[in-house]
Amino acid sequence: MYRRCRVCEGELREFVDLGRQPTANGFLRPEETDGEYFFRLAAGICTDCAMAQLLDEVPQERRYHGGYRYHASGSAGHRKHFEENALRLLETELTGPDPFIVEIGCNDGVMLSTIARAGVRHLGVEPSTNVAELARARGVDVLTEFFDERTAAGIRSRHGAADVVFGANTICHIAHAASLLRGVDALLAPGGVFVFEEPYLGTITERTAFDQIYDEHVFYFSVTSVRAMAERHGFELVDAERIPLHGGEIRYTLARPGARVPSHAVQELLAEERERGLSDPATLGRFRDRVERVRKDLVTLLRDLRAQGKRVVGYGAPGKSTTVTNYCGIGPDLVPFVCDSTPSKQGHLVPGSHLPVLPPEAFSDPYPDYALLFAWNHADEIMAKERAFRQGGGRWILYVPEVRIV
Repeated sequence: MYRRCRVCEGELREFVDLGRQPTANGFLRPEETDGEYFFRLAAGICTDCAMAQLLDEVPQERRYHGGYRYHASGSAGHRKHFEENALRLLETELTGPDPFIVEIGCNDGVMLSTIARAGVRHLGVEPSTNVAELARARGVDVLTEFFDERTAAGIRSRHGAADVVFGANTICHIAHAASLLRGVDALLAPGGVFVFEEPYLGTITERTAFDQIYDEHVFYFSVTSVRAMAERHGFELVDAERIPLHGGEIRYTLARPGARVPSHAVQELLAEERERGLSDPATLGRFRDRVERVRKDLVTLLRDLRAQGKRVVGYGAPGKSTTVTNYCGIGPDLVPFVCDSTPSKQGHLVPGSHLPVLPPEAFSDPYPDYALLFAWNHADEIMAKERAFRQGGGRWILYVPEVRIV
């Protein structure tokens, strides 16, 4: 267990404990449940730099491997978001005679495929071999390694300096923050930028989105903590922009000191975090209390519906579903299966809770009385797609920010 901050060595103060948990994307075959890996899922916050982070750490080789189940392009909303990201970078940052962009954790190439079609030099760094192959099939150049300062030095020597280093829902996964930022420093051109968008501690606590806490998310960034981390490693936070992805994230832009004029948004968000007391023990204590209330309310609702003879199935099997089902003790007795559109998850079990994952066709064969929406961050997209379920009397169960029936 970490007692000192991974960024600044300050003291860590625990603020939430979600109990014994498996790896969030470690989906299993039914015959593979013996010897399943578990760890204590608890988060703390640094009393010096305000960086929220896991107290226990799952080795990165156990998290990212040839059987990694998450595909970033699985949602139409994600595909649109990352295409827009790529076009924005092409218009604003990749404008020189021979621009070069490196994406840390490119997954299945959902963002870099647009860059590749534009004919711009690029490289994705992706340690999970299966999703790296999907990216290559999209025409993306991929290096199958973990990103650190050694990897960055090798990229610089082979390809030259990068105008942009980019990461999306990846930088918070990398526990070795110092090596990461030394690598970015070694790789970036003098006027280059490091752009990354990640889950926001403010959103997690405000919306009681506790299921965003799992093994892959080592850090839970705020503007305050990212600024402190940047300054510690020779960078300046020059922009911070709210984006809607995953229920509400922040896109951070780091540059070398003096290279860019910081946007007003940085100071505005810093002031907002101070006013909210985002890192204060009282704020985080109220978050913990609401998390415990959600667990109680959700389990009570599911047990009541079972007693009434109602049928409830799960919809979506993102990593978040692992956290909520294990923390709440939701097994096949309450939710017999989960439907998910990711082929590599179908026929497997949700880690720990062992809910069977079935293809989307099972959802309407026949429709259940209620659907527990684990993929709540895609609620609009999913509910629009499943109009027939509601028209037939079906109802959705959501648990963020509180348990309710739609």
